[in-house]
Amino acid sequence: MPDPKLEKVYEYLINDEDARACRAISDSACKVVPGNFIKMVVAQFFTKLGDALINPKVTLPWIMQSIGVPASFIAWLVPIRESGSLIPQLAIASLIRQMPLRKWPWVVGALIQSLSVLGIGLVALLFTGATAGTLIILLLVIFSLARGLSSVAAKDVLGKTIPKKQRGQVNGWSSSSSGLVTLMLAGVMAISYFVDWQGNGVFYALSLIGAAAVWLLGAGVFSLIKEEQGETDGGKNGLLEALKQCRLLWTDKVFFQFVLARTLLLSTALSAPYYVLLAHQKIGNQMWLLALFMFASGMASLCSGPFWGRFADQSSRKVMMLGASLSGLIGIGLFVIAQLAPQWLALSGFLPILYFGICIAHDGVRVGRKTYLVDMSEGNTRTTYVAVSNTVIGVMLLLMSFLGLLTELLALPSLIVLFAVFTFVGVLVTNKLPELSQ
Repeated sequence: MPDPKLEKVYEYLINDEDARACRAISDSACKVVPGNFIKMVVAQFFTKLGDALINPKVTLPWIMQSIGVPASFIAWLVPIRESGSLIPQLAIASLIRQMPLRKWPWVVGALIQSLSVLGIGLVALLFTGATAGTLIILLLVIFSLARGLSSVAAKDVLGKTIPKKQRGQVNGWSSSSSGLVTLMLAGVMAISYFVDWQGNGVFYALSLIGAAAVWLLGAGVFSLIKEEQGETDGGKNGLLEALKQCRLLWTDKVFFQFVLARTLLLSTALSAPYYVLLAHQKIGNQMWLLALFMFASGMASLCSGPFWGRFADQSSRKVMMLGASLSGLIGIGLFVIAQLAPQWLALSGFLPILYFGICIAHDGVRVGRKTYLVDMSEGNTRTTYVAVSNTVIGVMLLLMSFLGLLTELLALPSLIVLFAVFTFVGVLVTNKLPELSQ
């Protein structure tokens, strides 16, 4: 029997007269949509909280530096965390397709991530130097593989349990909750600066051990989702079949265009760190400045998540285009200002404001492409699409990361405008995609 409290929260979040109209799911699944919607948002909130606590761009570098890990190890953090969870997804998907219930791979992935974070916390507590760096990298590889397992399963569960016109709002509200968490962390950072309080290895270790509990909570909530058994593929050579799925890039024109567009739109994410780096060059390395950027990121997700989610349920393609266009325009605007009025870059609030816009834009691209991918297909075909797409994107992410080497040749504004050009090419490719949300 539906829970009236969950129904009320669900109707508030959806805010749609046709909230109970179900598309692309079974009648029995439709009856439990409110509870599943809330559980999915809450579970993703916990995992996003965990992601914020083990951020490879902020938290992990600080922890590793505080325990004397050489800088050469830190350069591997972002590529391993992102690509490590994407590239193996073809093989992961071949296993998931044999399971009638897809929520359990997500739960297992969350549990492994929890154990990995617990391990990193213990390493920070017990080891230092290169030994600590090696162990953290190995644990991060395990963490990334588990993250990939959850990623494939999450999109499939979303497609099986949430109606077609509401999937974007799951991603949107999850993004918004992530923004709230980031705001909280930014506030803690700002307070720690004003009271002249500094963390140490023991503090960071205890923080990570606490963070491990977050994934346990997420796994517990996600396990409560009511999912029907779905189609399975059994008795096949998993890896061989997985590799054969890559032919979709040649046989499915729409899917190929989507993967190409998603590859080009990676520029919205890859350009973001250079705004922070530019502020570091122009203003300095003060903690309050980093807190400003974290505040901008959190506020952007908090404000834009529900908007992008609702918009994506109307047209996920247009959401990708609008978000990417905003990112490209900000990049071009920064380049023009750097040439005509470079003194503006030294203003304490200028670059964080631009970063706020970039984060809004990236959230739009991310929510739009997640919704588009889920709406593109059903059943095991969806699992295959997610896996092939993520595997290709993982490889392309590694390759596009080498653009960062151009910092030795180009000024940061020039590199940012280069990313903007790639982004606008991605907008043109996205414009050719068919509408799926209607």
